[in-house]
Amino acid sequence: MNFQLRQYHEPDFTEEKFVKAPDVKLVRAEKDRVAPEGYHAMSIFPEYFKIDGKWLLAKESRMDCVAAYRDSEVKVIEFRNIVKDDLIICGRSENCEEGIYVHANGFREAENENDVFAFRLNRSRETAFSKDYDELYEVLKHDKKHGRIVWVLGPAVAFDKDSKDAFASLIEKGYVHAMLAGNALATHDLEGSYLRTALGQDIYTQQSMPNGHYNHLDTLNVVRRYGSVAKFIEEEKIDNGIIYSLEKNHIPYVLGGSIRDDGPLPCVYGDVYEAQEAMRDQIREATTVICMATMLHSIAVGNMTPSYRIDRYGKMRQVYFYCVDISEFTANKLADRGSLSAKSIITNVQDFVSTLDKALD
Repeated sequence: MNFQLRQYHEPDFTEEKFVKAPDVKLVRAEKDRVAPEGYHAMSIFPEYFKIDGKWLLAKESRMDCVAAYRDSEVKVIEFRNIVKDDLIICGRSENCEEGIYVHANGFREAENENDVFAFRLNRSRETAFSKDYDELYEVLKHDKKHGRIVWVLGPAVAFDKDSKDAFASLIEKGYVHAMLAGNALATHDLEGSYLRTALGQDIYTQQSMPNGHYNHLDTLNVVRRYGSVAKFIEEEKIDNGIIYSLEKNHIPYVLGGSIRDDGPLPCVYGDVYEAQEAMRDQIREATTVICMATMLHSIAVGNMTPSYRIDRYGKMRQVYFYCVDISEFTANKLADRGSLSAKSIITNVQDFVSTLDKALD
């Protein structure tokens, strides 16, 4: 397969609608954290704003944020990061009428040309995903060298020895540049590496161990006694697993806490906004994002990931976004963000990771 990134096609700014468009409306914020009425909310697509007669691209975007004109550039910021007197872009139209243009099809993705009546148009357990797998293999090979691959993991990946080993192998091979997860994924992965169980079940046979319900709590307690995951791995001579491989290869990972967490591990973010900022820091340069078996983290990351990225050479490129889950609802909810970059694959994530690792040998 001769893989090539889709070429980006800029809008033709010589068209009449762009030439005749007014400058965008800029309104000063009256107080911190509050946008003026009529603010413009950002999407996942490239957006351009006409300021002083020139169309400026918001180079780094995030959905459900606002655009501010700072230092002669369009900056995309969260509502909580608005500062009094920020010049906030206002306008709700998206086709030049108010100096705002949302470029939803810049990568010229093929239009759906199905008949009005046809079978199996939605993605489900019955969908054939062979083409998606083939594309994903090539995307990962490309972005291993030329991009940034960020994974979003739910705890199911750590419940099985083969999928733990497979994901650790992907890390070793260089296909993981950052990982985002919750306390549970890391806790059960470390439990598996330490006691060979996940939630008290043997990670290979799935047999419940005597008093196994203590195992994840015991693991948490020992890690907290050492004060850090790294110290736990060193002192207990842990030599396998997802977190072990991330630490060994100095791959950044962010663990966002939740109200139901046990422990949690010392490195888990307890403040939701600090967790969000840390996750955004890893997503800012992501070119491929793969979410597996975690609805809330997948939705969160989906909201903070635009469909495009400006690469190190200043060139626009597509962001590939995959959601892998056994639940059709979870996987397709992310695809609802827009067909440009979000792909759903309905399958068992343990099998998915193992298949991926073997294919990338």
